[in-house]
Amino acid sequence: MSAEIPDRNLALELVRVTEAAATFAARFTGRGDKIAADQAAVDAMRLMLDTVSMRGVVVIGEGEKDEAPMLFNGEEVGDGTGPEVDVAVDPLEGTRLTALGMPNAIAVIAVAERGTMFFPGAALYMDKIAIGPEAADAIDVDATPTENLERIAEVKSCAVNDLTVVVLERDRHDDLIAELREAGARVNLIRDGDVAPAIAAAQTGTGVDLLMGIGGTPEGVISAAAIKCLGGAMQGKLWPRNDDERQRLVAAGFDIDRVLTADDLVQGEDIYVAATGVTNGALLRGVRVVGDRVETESIVMRSRSGTFRRIVASHSLTKIQSLMKGAR
Repeated sequence: MSAEIPDRNLALELVRVTEAAATFAARFTGRGDKIAADQAAVDAMRLMLDTVSMRGVVVIGEGEKDEAPMLFNGEEVGDGTGPEVDVAVDPLEGTRLTALGMPNAIAVIAVAERGTMFFPGAALYMDKIAIGPEAADAIDVDATPTENLERIAEVKSCAVNDLTVVVLERDRHDDLIAELREAGARVNLIRDGDVAPAIAAAQTGTGVDLLMGIGGTPEGVISAAAIKCLGGAMQGKLWPRNDDERQRLVAAGFDIDRVLTADDLVQGEDIYVAATGVTNGALLRGVRVVGDRVETESIVMRSRSGTFRRIVASHSLTKIQSLMKGAR
């Protein structure tokens, strides 16, 4: 790993990257074309990444699971100066959310020292649980949902029925949802995208206490980066969908039974995460056009300092439209 560590100014450079991706993608909100929205976000993110002072390699690329347009794993990004870093991206987390005009779509990027991010390979899915600092020691992905709820409620000095759990709305979660409700918790079902809810679970005042369930492994790595910045906790286990996938993972050297923590997923100690809202959500407000300006809301965080910033920016619509033409 390079002796040169990322500079604090990298944080603001990364916000420019997610602002561009979110702004480009937002043009397709509610238009029913998730591929076009994703392509616009990818093009904008790649365009801005080339201006960032870093020597980055994409470890977590976007789109492999659903064969969407993407920034490829192994792709070199940055302007060729500055620190050597691993890069995890999701130019548009919530492509379908954007296409349908639904909440909680974001553009997100995470950066850490070179060689510190978990590469999931063929491990497309993982069972995960994420929570904030207050109950970081209370979670156990091997315990039952009820046991986790009871431990978290005890630490937070509240009742289980005061807890809100975010879960992806999938058939595979029917039993999980039933048990959470039987235990008394409120279940907030989401259609897609579990990075934003994982970040929300690691913060106070969002109305989300924890995230549970099976989602993408690449998204898990990005979530882990944010959770390390926020001081929360995350645990996960790889979740092969069938025996063939299980055998391929074992053959590739993955330990299916291993509990992966946030520190396993992102080993770095100098981590940056930036995210910008595309559509309105619990974590971020979406892109808005106000007169001849475009307004964005973003968050950026750094693990080394523990700094968390919320940035509201106003951009010239004319200049953004010119930039869009240059990206085509």
